[in-house]
Amino acid sequence: MKACFSISIIDIFITTRLSCLNRLNRFLFIPPTRYTLRPVFLSATIGTEFTMDKEAYLFPVSVAIITKNEEQNIEDALKSVVDAKEIVIVDAFSSDRTVEICRKYTDKIFQHEWEGFALQKQKAVDYAKGEWILILDADERVTPELKAEIINAVSAFDCNGFYIPRENYFLGKWIKHSGWWPDYTLRLFRKNKGYFEIREVHEKIIVEGKTEYLKQPLKHFTYRSLSDFIFRMDNYSALAARELKKKKGAAGLLSLLIRPPATFIKMYCLRLGFLDGIHGLILAVLYSYYTFLKYAKTRD
Repeated sequence: MKACFSISIIDIFITTRLSCLNRLNRFLFIPPTRYTLRPVFLSATIGTEFTMDKEAYLFPVSVAIITKNEEQNIEDALKSVVDAKEIVIVDAFSSDRTVEICRKYTDKIFQHEWEGFALQKQKAVDYAKGEWILILDADERVTPELKAEIINAVSAFDCNGFYIPRENYFLGKWIKHSGWWPDYTLRLFRKNKGYFEIREVHEKIIVEGKTEYLKQPLKHFTYRSLSDFIFRMDNYSALAARELKKKKGAAGLLSLLIRPPATFIKMYCLRLGFLDGIHGLILAVLYSYYTFLKYAKTRD
């Protein structure tokens, strides 16, 4: 596929400077927020046009996303990876505009009834065709800095997976303590070396072989409001209770008495949640209640 562009004096100056710094690279990624023209090896005279292979500036990963009624989140997630070689969506028959929005960015949209986080994400991985898979949630964003680091990492490191830190936001604030930072999660891996462990909640990727850690974070805009947190907490606690019951049976009195306050102390005191201000206090209280619900629901 060929794309046609007009060249300005500024374009020529910038791309020439960049190519000099990267002569050994086949192509160079320049984050869109800094400069929108991404190819390196350009040659043209003022007023002429040139053609360029579209593959030369793609983000070299298959991005896998699962959705269900994510119209408020999904577009910003897709915009952040719009230059990916492939975007795969597995949608659980959303009743809002989620699928309509996704169609603006990819035609690889597959609909399946909801079977749980791990199974849905594994389906997205199975549909993907690329060597490298990036798992992205609808409320997450890939920054230009992370994108550049990923491009370098997949070509420079001899490993099969990468842990990526997450910059988690709660009610609009970046939570730097409370156990929420750096929140490393394995999200980038070779398709033929990784898979999802099937579990009810807090899905986990298993990678065969060596893994490394990246430095640049994903931005995670979790919980739009307290009501949103409470709504999701009811669902997550039910899933977690089911997992607990399978492994340990119904919770006893001591678990209900001790574990919720222990969660509060761990988040607010031991993990310095008090440094996050009122947000840290709210989080510690909510998570202690989530812990109570999780253990109490094992007795349902």
